[in-house]
Amino acid sequence: MTGRLTTHVLDTSSGFPAKGIRIVLYSIKNDDKNFIKELITNSDGRTDHNLLTNEEFFLGNFELNFYAGEYLKSNTKNFSNIQGLLYDIIPIRFSIFSNRNYHIPLLLSPFGYSTYLGS
Repeated sequence: MTGRLTTHVLDTSSGFPAKGIRIVLYSIKNDDKNFIKELITNSDGRTDHNLLTNEEFFLGNFELNFYAGEYLKSNTKNFSNIQGLLYDIIPIRFSIFSNRNYHIPLLLSPFGYSTYLGS
């Protein structure tokens, strides 16, 4: 197999990368979650290592859990005016279905998020 899996997190409420978000990767088989790796975003909102390298890469179903709650509480201006935390853990389920590079970024704000397949 050839390919890799990467991610990054951008705080769209500030326009800056989201530093310090814990990300956990699982493979999914028959609705069972199997832990693969845990990483933390750096000052560029990226992880220092790929979620899956060429050697680790395989086809299948996966889930990325972005632990955004602590980041949002500590980095959102005027969070004291917000009545509650909407997003704590953001799970993104996806499939790796071919040999290529997969980049699954998270665009994050206190009241919404989006993701897409990057390159």
